[in-house]
Amino acid sequence: MNTTWSRFNILSVVVGFSFLYLPILILIIFSFNASKLVTVWGGFSTKWYVSLFSNQGIMDAAWVTIRVALLSASIATVLGTLAALALNRYTRFNGRMLFSGMVYAPLVMPEVITGLSLLLLFVAIGFDRGFWTVTLAHVTLTMCFVAVVVQSRLVTYDRSLDEAAMDLGATPVGTFFQVTLPVILPAVVSGWMLAFTLSLDDLVIASFTSGPGATTLPMKIYSQVRLGVTPEINAVSTIMIAFIATGVVIASIITKRQEVQRKRDERMAMAQP
Repeated sequence: MNTTWSRFNILSVVVGFSFLYLPILILIIFSFNASKLVTVWGGFSTKWYVSLFSNQGIMDAAWVTIRVALLSASIATVLGTLAALALNRYTRFNGRMLFSGMVYAPLVMPEVITGLSLLLLFVAIGFDRGFWTVTLAHVTLTMCFVAVVVQSRLVTYDRSLDEAAMDLGATPVGTFFQVTLPVILPAVVSGWMLAFTLSLDDLVIASFTSGPGATTLPMKIYSQVRLGVTPEINAVSTIMIAFIATGVVIASIITKRQEVQRKRDERMAMAQP
């Protein structure tokens, strides 16, 4: 099908992408600015990256953020996948509507409300705020996103594959790990990446649930920006952009290769007599 691009369409795409990515490009360029003034170009320099890695406060916050993101994304992926399986496989059970609403509530709940609710919960049960409260809060936030991604894949999943495996003697658990999981793995990986990115980016919920020694990188950046933007902030933001973009590219390549392999296997299976 031939697609014709009018001048209006081209202009709309250029303006839209410029609005989205031009500020990011400017931030990356000025992270290599030799001047202390972030709006005045003083020449190319990498000294702010050297200064960044010698800033112990930012390094500690980055380490906390990475640990929280890795742990919360992994837990959220397991729970979100199980929730998606329950909602997809068991269409009728008592409390299904309530369960579904509780799983997807963080999608539509303002982060301020979620953060305040979790804060009140942790205070009520006497749970000291710190690394684990931030991790649990991020699990609560990201689990629903994983469930949405995995359930969208399960909608098109062929249940006859599971039935064939169990007819051949596989247990339900063995069927899941040997048949179901490999097929839905791209969605699971995508859900993990989404949860990891959301955890890295979160500021509001972490601000409510963090405590001494659990300052995340977005919180650290926000506290410094309030006193004025420095080239170090541009440098750390550039590193975060590069880190997330690399992860997205790797996940896309892996997903694409798995999809190509799956289609190749299907063609080979159909070609066999």
